[in-house]
Formats: sequence, structure tokens, C-alpha cells
Amino acid sequence: MSGEADGSEVDGSAVGGGAVNGGAVGGGAVARWAAARWAAVTRTVAERRRFLAVRGDEAAFAVLGLPLGVLGGVYAVAVLYAGVLLSLTVLGLPFLAAALLGARRIGRMHRWLVEWLLDETVPGPPPLPRPSGLIARGRIVLTDPVAWRVLLYLFLRLPVGVLGFLAAVGLPLGGVWLVGFPLWVRLAEPGPRPVGWSDVLAIPVGLALLAAVPAVLRALSRANRALARTLLGPVRSQQRVRELESARATLLTENSDRLRRLERDLHDGTQAQLVALAITLSLADDALADPAEPDLGRLRTLVDRARGQTDDTITGLRRLTRGIHPVALDGGLAEALPGLTATSPVPVTVRLDLRERPVEVIERAVYFCAAELLTNVAKHSGARSAELTASAADGRVRLTVRDDGRGGAAVGTGSGLAGLAERLAAVDGVLRVDSPPGGPTVVSAELPGRL
Repeated sequence: MSGEADGSEVDGSAVGGGAVNGGAVGGGAVARWAAARWAAVTRTVAERRRFLAVRGDEAAFAVLGLPLGVLGGVYAVAVLYAGVLLSLTVLGLPFLAAALLGARRIGRMHRWLVEWLLDETVPGPPPLPRPSGLIARGRIVLTDPVAWRVLLYLFLRLPVGVLGFLAAVGLPLGGVWLVGFPLWVRLAEPGPRPVGWSDVLAIPVGLALLAAVPAVLRALSRANRALARTLLGPVRSQQRVRELESARATLLTENSDRLRRLERDLHDGTQAQLVALAITLSLADDALADPAEPDLGRLRTLVDRARGQTDDTITGLRRLTRGIHPVALDGGLAEALPGLTATSPVPVTVRLDLRERPVEVIERAVYFCAAELLTNVAKHSGARSAELTASAADGRVRLTVRDDGRGGAAVGTGSGLAGLAERLAAVDGVLRVDSPPGGPTVVSAELPGRL
């Protein structure tokens, strides 16, 4: 009886423990579901709040747009008008050259204003060359595309500035006036006044105008950013030269670092292993000094040690050569990428659509880009799963890595994305990061199939 009772108690506790464990598992699943739902609701509320919010700097830029637009438009029209009138006189070309130099300085002020209030960094154009001779310098100034583009910007800035001022000042005032229209009319007209259709429609129309202010201001801010990027920065040829110079500097620095790292690994790793192997072989030779009575036990130990040192040296050399050119790329990205994802600690789903094979340089860039992104997923994201998509068609190669982690990734936050973007830019590639707080994170790279 006692033994049966003890056995029933043990079984009951086991069953109870299973129930508790099941409840814990169920509770964990419910908690994860609730956390995911709360994160989705929080993102939705934040998006709606951003939609209805008005940034003070954007509103300030819109208000300043009217006086700045008027001044800039007057300057552009005056320069063109006076330049045409004075073109037949001796003063025409000097006046136009001075006005174009002034346009460059005005463009610098507008770039600073766009960066300060609209958070849009527009790279400045290169300085004008200074050849010897007054005529040569005047020719450089008169044919400066940057200054002429600034004049066009000032001319187009006038209508955009007027629209911005109306959106920042006119729409709110109009909305407030319509909302209070029934009250204003009754204050202006003594005596009773019946409620009409104008009183009924004024309030919703006024509220609609007030609600449209943020969207209109954001649209005009996007237009101002695009206008500044297009006309205030360097021309496309200058920008291309700057990109090529930056890409060359990046490649030179990267190759120098890679050679220095390879030299250090060979000196500290492979060379030291070969020295140790040589010492072991010397000791084995000493063990054979007396051929009549060789120390077979010591000799066997030394041979085993030499074999292990040889294996370690071969492994180190393979690791070094893999860093120079991955052997997996011999079969192309179709074979290399699945092998790369198989070593990731986070489960990765691979989707490939490689209709064309890019050149070797692009394949290597895509491979190392995928390796860097998967490393970031494992180290920083806290993701439970990831997806890698690669396609090559129509002369373009696209790589996308998506994970369900915590999000918040950005270029320049210590995750290696800034260096990766620079390396991709060296081969005309572009890196895009979409990682809202709470995830998911989507990082995509687009490169040309050939250089």
C-alpha cells in the first residue's frame, strides 16, 4: 500500500509538472503574440501621428520661402535682364561674371538652409579653377554650369516659395476662419441670422483644410529637397568624377589593409607554424641519431606532432586563400550563396533567380556583401529567421537580406553598413536600408552585372 501510494504521488507530480510546463509554453506563446500585436499597434499609431504632425523646421522653411523666393527670383531676373541689356556694352560681360560669382555664394547659403531646416545634405560643387590671365578666368566664370544652375534654382524657387507660404500660413488661417465662420458672421451682423448651408459646410471644410496642412507641407518639403539636390549640387559629370575618386580611394585603402592583414597573418600564423614544424622535424632527426637503438616512442610522438602541425598549416593557408578569393565562387553565386547561408547560426531561406552570371568582381562583391549582412543578422538583430534573395537579370544584380529582428539598423551605427556601402559604391553599387524600430529589417544591394 505504501509503495503504491508513493508511486501515485510521483506520477501526479509529473503530470502536474507537465501541466505547468504546458501552461508556461502557452503563456510564452500568448506573450509573444501580445508583444507582436502591441508593436504593430505602436507602429500604426506612430505612423498616423507622423502623418498628422507638422515639423517646425519644415514650417519655418515654408514661411521663409516667400521672402527668400522673392529675393532670389528678383536677383535671377535682374541678372538675366541686365546681362542681355549690357551685353552690347563693355560692362556686359564683367557684370554677368560678377553676378554669376554672386550666384555661387547664394547657392551656398541655400544649401546650408536646406541642410539646417530640411535635413537634406547637398554636396557642394568643386571650386572654380583659377587659370592665369584675366580673360581665361572670365571664360571659366561665364561658362560655369554651377552658377547657371543656381540662377535656375532661384527662378524656380519663387513659385515653390509662394506655395509653401500659402501652405504654412494661408491654409491654417483659412481653416480657422472657416471653422469660426458662423461666429464671425454673427458678430459682424447684429440681430438674429438663420443657419444656412454656408454655416453647415464651413466647419467641415475648415477642418479638412487644417488636416491637409501637414501633408501639403511634407509634399512641398520633398519638392524643395529634390530641387536643391538637382540644381544646387555639382553637375552630373562633376559628381561622377567625385564618386570615382572616392571609389578609387576606398579600393586603395581596402587593398592596402588587406595586404597588410595578409602579411601579418602569414608572419604571425603560417610562418610560426612552419618554424614549429621545422623544430619538430629537427627533434625527430635527433631521435634517429643512434640508428642502432632509435627511440621509437619519442619518434612516434614527434611524427604525430609534425602531422598535426602540417594539418594546422594547411588549414591556415586555406583560410587565407579563402579570404582572397572564395573557392565557392568558382561555381558562381548559385553555389556560393547557399553554402554561405548554411553556416549562419540564424536559419536563412534562400531564393535565387540568377538568369545571368555577372563578372568576377561583381560576384565577389555580392558574396562578401551577403556574408557581411548575414553576420550583422546573427550579431545585432536578435532575429529568429532570415531570408536571402538574389537575382541577376537585364544587366543588374540585386541582393536582399530580410530578418524578423528588433530593427533600428542604419548606416553609420556601428554595424558595418557604412563600410559596406562604400565598398559597393566602388563598383557602382547602391545599398538601401529599411529598418523601422521593432523590425523587420530589409537591406538591399543593387549592382551592375558588368563594369
